[in-house]
Amino acid sequence: MMKRMVTLMRRAILIPRPEVALSPWPHPAFSPARTPAPPFTCYQTRYLAAKQGKPPHGKGKKFHPKPTKSEKQEKQEVEIKLHMTVSELARAMNKDIDHVYEALLNTEVDIDDLEPDAYLEEKWIKEVVKRSGMKYKYARLAEVKVRENKDAQRQPPGDPAKLVSRPPVVTIMGHVDHGKTTLLDSLRKTQVAAMEAGGITQHIGAFLVELPSGEKITFLDTPGHAAFSAMRARGALVTDIVILVVAADDGVMNQTIESIQHAKKAKVPIILAVNKCDKPQADPKRVKEQLLAHDIVCEEYGGDVQAIHVSALKGDNLMELAEATVTLAEVLELKADPSCLVEGTVVESRTDKGKGPVTTAVIQRGTIRRGSTLVAGKTWAKVRFLFDQNDQLVSEAGPGAPVQIVGWKELPSAGEEILEVESEQRAREVVEWRAYAEDQDKLKEEQQAIEVKTREHQESYQRERESLAHLSWRQRKAAMYRANKHRMSQRPSEKTESDQLTMPLIIKGDVDGSVEAILNILESYDAHHQCQMDIVHFGVGDISENDINMAETFSGVIYGFNVEANKPIQQMAAKKSVPVKLHKVIYKLIDDLKEELSSKLAPIIQEKVIGEASVLAMFTVTVGKKKVPVAGCRVQKGYLDKKMKFRLTRGRDVVWEGSLTALKHHKDDVQSVKTGMECGLCLDEDVEFKPGDDIVCYEDSEVQQKISWDPGF
Repeated sequence: MMKRMVTLMRRAILIPRPEVALSPWPHPAFSPARTPAPPFTCYQTRYLAAKQGKPPHGKGKKFHPKPTKSEKQEKQEVEIKLHMTVSELARAMNKDIDHVYEALLNTEVDIDDLEPDAYLEEKWIKEVVKRSGMKYKYARLAEVKVRENKDAQRQPPGDPAKLVSRPPVVTIMGHVDHGKTTLLDSLRKTQVAAMEAGGITQHIGAFLVELPSGEKITFLDTPGHAAFSAMRARGALVTDIVILVVAADDGVMNQTIESIQHAKKAKVPIILAVNKCDKPQADPKRVKEQLLAHDIVCEEYGGDVQAIHVSALKGDNLMELAEATVTLAEVLELKADPSCLVEGTVVESRTDKGKGPVTTAVIQRGTIRRGSTLVAGKTWAKVRFLFDQNDQLVSEAGPGAPVQIVGWKELPSAGEEILEVESEQRAREVVEWRAYAEDQDKLKEEQQAIEVKTREHQESYQRERESLAHLSWRQRKAAMYRANKHRMSQRPSEKTESDQLTMPLIIKGDVDGSVEAILNILESYDAHHQCQMDIVHFGVGDISENDINMAETFSGVIYGFNVEANKPIQQMAAKKSVPVKLHKVIYKLIDDLKEELSSKLAPIIQEKVIGEASVLAMFTVTVGKKKVPVAGCRVQKGYLDKKMKFRLTRGRDVVWEGSLTALKHHKDDVQSVKTGMECGLCLDEDVEFKPGDDIVCYEDSEVQQKISWDPGF
């Protein structure tokens, strides 16, 4: 019997009966349709493979299974890296910038100073991601290879056997209007000074002068005006000899001293040219004695500085000056290799309508020819044409010669070093490397500035937390919320219009040195508390349509120095209400700019006293049913005018300010009362007069403010 039961049980398991094997219920007793089972039948309980949870216990209730782990919503994953900017983090999270700002509220980060391109520290990047309900992972770092230095370098000194003598480069320096250009004109037999705007030199010029004896000298004529300090410094750095021009009737001046300092810094020998010796008030001895205070000791005082008394206007002793220059050049043994790669310096650069970017350069080594490939700064040139100082086409220029170079891709800055390279491909490599190196330097500077700013803010935040340390965490949160409430009132990206006055400027000049001089002057602007000055664009060349559009966009003013604006451009500027101001003299441009800045300022109210009177007695008069106090006065100074404003003072106290309702002389209503006359007056308020009170008649007038900026000339 027992064996049979076991066999049946095995069969029931191996070959289940249909009516029980597929039943979803836990036990056959709960099955709605049940067939009577034979004796010894073994019932099998079978569950579904997937767990369905507890069976429903009530009618009509539906059962919803729990989601599996794979079906749960996963957090968004954000790829982060070191030194991410705010905008980069927002893009990585697929959010807007405001989301990042809001996530950084109530943290140590100062969101008021946080720009979209500002870098975030690693911990704040992680904090933003966590607060946003996301998770982060580090982006796969690409292998960073150190870029090979592709820059062009100056060549080592050449073979002494290949060196040949070259013309000396002589810079004429001195104070404005001491006769530097006239001196050079006399040597060149030209009239450059007569053609200069305002009678002053405003550009640096390079000229090759051949003396009657056959020697050649390259002269650099530098501006003497205070605005052109950078040009004078540049002239001193590329020169072999400095001729210091001092007027015998004027003596040592500010730019004379500055020129001496430039020459000493460049370690260049000086020759003294005492000019205007033909004038009756000339005193060359006084000039030499004044120079002793600046370590310029002439030969007659036991020094090594040659002093030549000249008259540039009459041409007196100019040959002696030239011979002294040639003699000093021979002592210096100025030689160069004309066969090596070209090395030179950009003295000046400009944009020519027909030629494009043009540079005036002085060649120091090698021989420049048409087709040479040059590099200067972050631009390069395939030389198309070469011109001398007289705009005559030349085929080549050797060491010591000034030359105008045409063929630059972009305009190089004045003062840049010119180097010749083997090919155009090599030139592009050099330019790309220099741009990359500059970007890396800029990145380091920005990172240092960010670290300093972050450190300052963290210290400020720490002090704030320490001041709240005695509070409970709930009180501390409430205090921090109140302190930061103004930040939450609007989204950080919403810009509000500021009451600060601004003056956007666009500066255009004829040459790079002129623009540089103007920008150097504008750097001294220190009246930002009155009116903010923003230079939105500067460049070389005539006023263009792009300049007009930019000025219209920024509501700015265009200032042009020695440039032109053709008729269509002027009409376009007038149509768009864009001010275009053109000047030929630099100090007139600066004066115009000061007036324009002053016009932006709101006028101030200035009080002008018209007359004064003293109260002699007080009495009342009846007007209708009302008693009105009247002051009996005598005019002591000026006159009283009923239309003006009045003030009643008692000692140092102001009792009343307002206007008069009546002004009488005897019994007549009058408009004004003059000095010495007596009068009675009624005020627009009930005021108790006392004998000895003073009444002042005045008017308020608007006076235009002046900008406080002083450019120094």
